Amino acid sequence: MSEKTEFLKKALSRTKQEVAKVIIGQESVVDKALIAIFSGNHALIEGVPGVAKTLLVRTLAHVMRCDFARIQFTPDLMPTDITGTHVFNLQKDAFSLVKGPVFTTFLLADEINRAPAKTQSALLQAMQERTVTIDRKTHKLSPNFTVFATQNPIEYEGTYPLPEAQKDRFMLKISMDHPGREEELSLARRMLGKEAPEEVLVSGQVKQIITPEILTKLRMSLEEILVKEDLSGYIVDIVRKTRWHPSVLVGAGPRATQALILAGRTHAAINDRDFITPDDIKIMALPVLEHRLILRPEYEIEGLTVDEVVGEILKEIAVPR
Repeated sequence: MSEKTEFLKKALSRTKQEVAKVIIGQESVVDKALIAIFSGNHALIEGVPGVAKTLLVRTLAHVMRCDFARIQFTPDLMPTDITGTHVFNLQKDAFSLVKGPVFTTFLLADEINRAPAKTQSALLQAMQERTVTIDRKTHKLSPNFTVFATQNPIEYEGTYPLPEAQKDRFMLKISMDHPGREEELSLARRMLGKEAPEEVLVSGQVKQIITPEILTKLRMSLEEILVKEDLSGYIVDIVRKTRWHPSVLVGAGPRATQALILAGRTHAAINDRDFITPDDIKIMALPVLEHRLILRPEYEIEGLTVDEVVGEILKEIAVPR
């Protein structure tokens, strides 16, 4: 095992330990958030209010010493409210750029589907190229720029569904459910003392163990995680099968193949391995594919879900030995 891979695995492990001081339970959610960050991609987080979506991203930004910004998407939000604009400076007698919240490292796009498509599209260039064009001038963003966009799964009135092109740019979808009874009981006990999650975060108990520069290097070390040729073929077969499944109207594109490879690599590193296995691919298949598939209306009416379709596909594709 190379030194780079060993360092990557230790960094992931220590990050999880620090995040666990604030986020109670939700281990799978934290793993998926780390997968998006360390593979240089973005994540769509879906969950009802109060399950710590914002706190999760704030905590990750703190542990990695990265800038954090939050945008509350509303129907009247304008693209310039995200990217920024030039404002006339009376003292300098010239226009000066006032940068928007997109000029950060970790951006939380809260309830992204509450803004119209024109405003949502202001993030597309930033997500794909990590640059922002304002008045025909292009500005670079942080190489670690990561978007975490949240959606409420139960309130759709007055919302604007994300365009397929934008959903495809999110590497994976993270579903955050309510904590279990024991976890919620632990939270209740902590709220009675001085160990409330928000207090723990601001009191300095959570260590900052990674810098933006180290994060960039750690991302590059993912190349050390071995992916055998037969597993690459397994991934390609899974993604291609989504395009021909009888219940699927729109299947996943080549970007899903790339995402599944990267997700599998990072998942292997989180689980202390320097090679990926079919299980890594199976575990990450649903988060990577769920938001990319559109089912045929007649199957949706019958109650078929994307989870079930992905499960069927995984059963149909032969697992490499």
